[in-house]
Amino acid sequence: MTVKMKKCNLEDLQTLQEVSIETFNETFKEQNSPENMKAYLEKAFNLKQLEMELSNTSSQFFFVHFNTEVAGYLKVNIDDAQSEEMGNESLEIERIYIKNKFQKHGLGKVLFNKALEMALDFNKNNIWLGVWEKNANAIAFYKKMGFVQTGAHSFYMGDEEQTDFIMLKTL
Repeated sequence: MTVKMKKCNLEDLQTLQEVSIETFNETFKEQNSPENMKAYLEKAFNLKQLEMELSNTSSQFFFVHFNTEVAGYLKVNIDDAQSEEMGNESLEIERIYIKNKFQKHGLGKVLFNKALEMALDFNKNNIWLGVWEKNANAIAFYKKMGFVQTGAHSFYMGDEEQTDFIMLKTL
């Protein structure tokens, strides 16, 4: 087993879109209507949106490769790229997406450790994230990594309002 990480750039746009759609579908398709899934995927993962996110200097993306295949990715945000006002002392993990067939191989921890390393490099005091209240596997993983729930916010899947837990880890 070979695990490698690679920082994403604009040349990775197509692959980033494919992995985003695949992993989001695998994780949330069964619990949401086809209409809401379609609306969200078209809004969040269209090429123009992903290009804008990749071009933002306060956001960074990293692919994780398992052997020779892209298995998933990490997206982190600092400063004004954070999706909530959490202050300049915080780093946000916006996405840890792993394809189903690569889950349970420790790749989520590899990506989390990259985010932790970056937070320390940027002299941040906290790492935070939002996770859907019904995503029990992710919540259990984040608790294992030392996160605690500190609040909640609304997340819109198409026209349906859902609740994301805000989880925080103090460094």
